[in-house]
Amino acid sequence: MGDVAKDLAAGTIGGAAQLICGHPFDTIKVKLQSQPVPLPGQLPKYSGAFDAVKQTVALEGPRGLYKGMGVPLATVAAFNAVLFTVRGQMETLVRSNPGVPLTVNQQFVCGAGAGVAVSILACPTELIKCRLQAQSALAGSETATVAVKYGGPMDVARHVLKSEGGTRGLFKGLVPTMAREIPGNAIMFGVYEALKRKFAGSTDTSGLSRGSLIVAGGLAGASFWFIVYPTDVIKSVIQVDDYRNPKFSGSFDAFRKIKASQGFKGLYKGFGPAMARSIPANAACFLAYEMTKSALA
Repeated sequence: MGDVAKDLAAGTIGGAAQLICGHPFDTIKVKLQSQPVPLPGQLPKYSGAFDAVKQTVALEGPRGLYKGMGVPLATVAAFNAVLFTVRGQMETLVRSNPGVPLTVNQQFVCGAGAGVAVSILACPTELIKCRLQAQSALAGSETATVAVKYGGPMDVARHVLKSEGGTRGLFKGLVPTMAREIPGNAIMFGVYEALKRKFAGSTDTSGLSRGSLIVAGGLAGASFWFIVYPTDVIKSVIQVDDYRNPKFSGSFDAFRKIKASQGFKGLYKGFGPAMARSIPANAACFLAYEMTKSALA
């Protein structure tokens, strides 16, 4: 198989593994990010990640932890296929000579290039996912968005296209999405390759064990979220913001208002679940990717 086809197939399987392992953590992260700021003297809807899990399961059953997974599952093939394929093509472009291993710095560049491409796919997908995940967290607040009870992913898409500016409405939050994906993927792929070489003791990493790949993938995923997490919070609050009566005029306005009302702590709401998700989900993704690509060699 050609390199592009291998990247497409391996990226698809890796993305599916990542989604299945990580989606419940992502649901809790979005609920914590999007819950309204309590009024003075009132308690927040969720006191923390475990409380969010308990309330979600009590009100919606275990299926509530997988709410909004339909769209990511349907698009995971495209998302990860683009991510790994663009990264592979970027490697070809920046490689000085055929067969010469890339430096870690060149891997950072390749990851950033892949981040540009996947942002276009990630933005509308995550808008739909966040709307579904955040419905129960926003229930009872004054946010008008929750007056619309979405029946599923297609219902969200239809509502946005009809009532929130057409196709442009699906790309609400594109700026913070790119601010997350470009540096995040640069860091993730750079760290992943650096760790693989550290474990292998050379630039030849083909003989690494599954355990080494799991550790490298998990730590690479954790580095992604550790660096760019505040941009994800900003993306989420913008994407669930009310179209007719918005709280935020843009990314910088969201940053200023969150910082003013909640301090820097507000920019890290849901950080625990995100980090708990990133390690197993990305370990599964990279392991599945490497094993699939090796099997297709």
